[in-house]
Amino acid sequence: MRIPTQRPVVVGVDGSPASLAAVRLAAREALSRGRTLHVAHAFTWPDPRPGAGGTDYAPARRAASRVVAEAVATAQRSIPGVDARGQLVDGPPGRVLRQLSRGAVLLVLGGDALAASGRLPAGSPLLEVVSQAWCPVAVARGTRPPAGPVLAALDGSAYSILALRFAAEEAERRGGPVHVAHVVMDDGPDAEAAAGRLVDEALAAVPGLTAVRRRLLIGVPAETLVQASRDAGLIVLGPRGLRAGGRLGTVAEEVLRRGTVPAVFVHGPRIPTRRVPAPPGRPARTLRT
Repeated sequence: MRIPTQRPVVVGVDGSPASLAAVRLAAREALSRGRTLHVAHAFTWPDPRPGAGGTDYAPARRAASRVVAEAVATAQRSIPGVDARGQLVDGPPGRVLRQLSRGAVLLVLGGDALAASGRLPAGSPLLEVVSQAWCPVAVARGTRPPAGPVLAALDGSAYSILALRFAAEEAERRGGPVHVAHVVMDDGPDAEAAAGRLVDEALAAVPGLTAVRRRLLIGVPAETLVQASRDAGLIVLGPRGLRAGGRLGTVAEEVLRRGTVPAVFVHGPRIPTRRVPAPPGRPARTLRT
């Protein structure tokens, strides 16, 4: 197989309706960007050593291969012309997808099952990947192509600029507008002025935006953004406030858990780290590499 010279769009699949919705979104994204679509399914061996003895795992491998083949066919059928390629990867889903995200321009996952249950359990592969991926992560919702503006959620962090830049590029590909939203809990003039300055600074950092609508929203940030996103084709935000263990911030987690439209979580550049052994009696250090 020829290795693409550009980073692909990667979609994780498991055979569920939610993952097939992700395939359709990923196929649209890949074609609009001129990128290859990499369809990946993580296969976890019952024994920790691939192919280890005693049990015939061939039926399970064949079933997993069918999941990949069906997803590739879905991509090609829904978006003619997309260059879709499948791969079966050994390992737990979270670890596999995080590793694939290192070489991806965008990682796409399905989110309908999560939205239907309203739960985001600790240890969820979806939560793990969204919070720890090395590239932007799109979470698909529903089966219809997303319609409406691209909503960029700004919070004043460094992620705001990345989110706005991603939203602007996405809106240009879709031929639609960008709505720039900032939520305040106080509707007084001081809060409104501060919000205006925040939006001005973000827009100044992303020149060339023309079809832009500013939206000053008042309320609890997480709930307000979820509600405001209902008429959007896509919401784009950063993982503000990554907590201990790489957990998402409150707003991002609420959008992931309760959102009804596709969402993209934009990460900044990550710097690999390595553990350095320390002399006896001293703690090991973590160094950037």
